[in-house]
Amino acid sequence: MIPHTAMVLAAGLGTRMKPLTNDRPKALVQVRGKALVDHVLDRLVAAGVKRAVVNVHAFADLLEAHVRRRTDIEIVISDERAQLMETGGGIRQARPLLGDDPIVVCNIDSVWEEPNGSAIARLAQSYDRARVPFRLMLASMEECLGFEGAGDFFMNENGVLTFRGDMPRAPWAYMGAYIMDPAIIDSEPLQPFSMTPVWRKLAVEGQLFGAPLGGYWMHVDDPRARAEAEARLASAAPGA
Repeated sequence: MIPHTAMVLAAGLGTRMKPLTNDRPKALVQVRGKALVDHVLDRLVAAGVKRAVVNVHAFADLLEAHVRRRTDIEIVISDERAQLMETGGGIRQARPLLGDDPIVVCNIDSVWEEPNGSAIARLAQSYDRARVPFRLMLASMEECLGFEGAGDFFMNENGVLTFRGDMPRAPWAYMGAYIMDPAIIDSEPLQPFSMTPVWRKLAVEGQLFGAPLGGYWMHVDDPRARAEAEARLASAAPGA
């Protein structure tokens, strides 16, 4: 079942994207004529998500005005103007807006191809909060650009994830989207924090799962990666 609500993490400062973020938030940097936040919102709409909670901080007024123009998905703003809450803290602060059903969470610096249909819809397939409380969407290290790491995870035949740890490489990279039971963060403090320690705790308990993206992932985190993503999208476009 496709979650009704998504959380879009759009409050980042975008320092690696300068000078493109000198006058706008990272979420409004365009890739092939479309703002990063709209790339994500379009994927959510295509999957059947009806409502997006978008957090704002840098150039908050610009971003809020932009996303509120959407008429194909309900937009709810989680205001972080006073303090940037990071990835985990942003979800924790927005918790009253998210409801108690499973949610999709997306970063805004990920653009991806979907040769096999909606990746978010496939991520949600067979999701069961009792058995699989947290499922990350993962890109193959052979099908990504703009990601400079050596891979993040190993995944077994049941989709259970383990971190790369001391291994020199891992075959899967977290690509910026996941589905979760929001109750997982209810015990976390209302303060800025990263989701990574939460993931590590779940991994130790055997409760962190993954699902393949099944397409090419572009991590658009700096001007060079943006240019590379635009070149790939242009080459893949009909008539290009």
